[in-house]
Amino acid sequence: MTVDGVGMKHEQAVAALRTLLGDRLSTGDSIRELHARDEAYTAPALPDAVAFPETTEEVAGIARICAAHDCPIVPYGIGTSLEGHVVPVKGGVTVDLSRMDRIVEIDARNLCAVVEPGVTRKQLNEELRATGLMFTVDPGANATIGGMASTRASGTNAVRYGTMRENVMALEVVLPDGQVIETGTRARKSSAGYDLTHLFVGSEGTLGIITRITVRLFGQPEAIMAATCAFETVDGAVDSVMDAMQLGLPMARIELLDEVQMRGMNIYNPDMKLPETPHLFLEFHGSESGVAEQVENFTAIAGEHGGSDLQWATRSEDRSRLWQARHDAYYAAKALVPGAEGYVTDCCVPIDKLAVAIRRARAAIDESGLVAPILGHVGDGNFHLVILIRPDNETELTAANDLAGLLNMMSIELGGTMTGEHGVGLGKKKYMTAEHGDSYALMGVIKKAIDPQNIMNPGKMVNVN
Repeated sequence: MTVDGVGMKHEQAVAALRTLLGDRLSTGDSIRELHARDEAYTAPALPDAVAFPETTEEVAGIARICAAHDCPIVPYGIGTSLEGHVVPVKGGVTVDLSRMDRIVEIDARNLCAVVEPGVTRKQLNEELRATGLMFTVDPGANATIGGMASTRASGTNAVRYGTMRENVMALEVVLPDGQVIETGTRARKSSAGYDLTHLFVGSEGTLGIITRITVRLFGQPEAIMAATCAFETVDGAVDSVMDAMQLGLPMARIELLDEVQMRGMNIYNPDMKLPETPHLFLEFHGSESGVAEQVENFTAIAGEHGGSDLQWATRSEDRSRLWQARHDAYYAAKALVPGAEGYVTDCCVPIDKLAVAIRRARAAIDESGLVAPILGHVGDGNFHLVILIRPDNETELTAANDLAGLLNMMSIELGGTMTGEHGVGLGKKKYMTAEHGDSYALMGVIKKAIDPQNIMNPGKMVNVN
């Protein structure tokens, strides 16, 4: 720690937190280094300490102590974010919520569950297995539900079941001064006042610390069928998706992987042995007859655009392997360039602009000279680049920054957004004015009203004077 005025305040906060938490406050180098970055490539920064609270009351106590000493607070789930959300760029205290991992209640009659922020999506679904219900938001990583709410996570099921925005019903939140508030109810709709629940969903830890979440559940479908479909071109795959969406097929999952990504998939998982051409990974949910009709319709659509016969994964274990392979796409991409880091970015455009967006993205990748597979949840217009770089190579890092910036601006120009699910973090903050215009300043007003000291994940999302 430093010994200037700021450093002294941080030291005083750490000392007070030691009294509150005992050995559940760590200043050890190894723990701090684990909390210095997230999953994708971002320049790391060390927190002064890492706190491991176990109750809402302890989180509130941490907030009060940090507020008294003007000490930054960075909420932390499991570190699977991709835009530097949890990097403590101003130092301070990282609040690791992994020990708050209780499933408080499963309310089957109202199709919802109440969980603490450290509960992971797989943990919740394992608990739900015997109830006939499921939690549907699936960003790929086994993320915590608190982190997913904070980043407004999405994923492979969003085209059918929605994102965290649609699936969070209520929250308990600790504000920067330690006050605990509750937002939302179990009712399916409300017209009562400002929608504070969804103000905090996607706020990326800049407004408060989420300590309890009520999430929507869905019934497990009678029939599930998953398949892969190979295409000669990315355009053929995208055109098939657009036709399916326009026809109103209720697809559960539609995932695009280009030929570069498929090459990485086969390297990372040699047992896959899929053609190294653009693919769609698909899943159909519904009744037996409904799924059969969806399959028949999509097969006809794909055939019109050069798609192969669908390769089926009908057994649950085969489906699990298929989707695990998709969830491992980041690591598969890294297998293309041994020793490389993944500089990850995403965007989301209106469906009718998807084909042109992907074509422009591919042209920009080719121009950059970098290896960058394209994949994404194309059923809702969202796709990703995994830009492979060697972090110590300044030329590659500059080219990756330029490529990500071009994708961000292109998506805005096409009437979309620079991020469909990754969030703003550090990587996309400089493009917020381009996307939001004058309304971006209003976000700063809201941030200052709730967090006047600017201690909640400072340096992220908005600028505060």
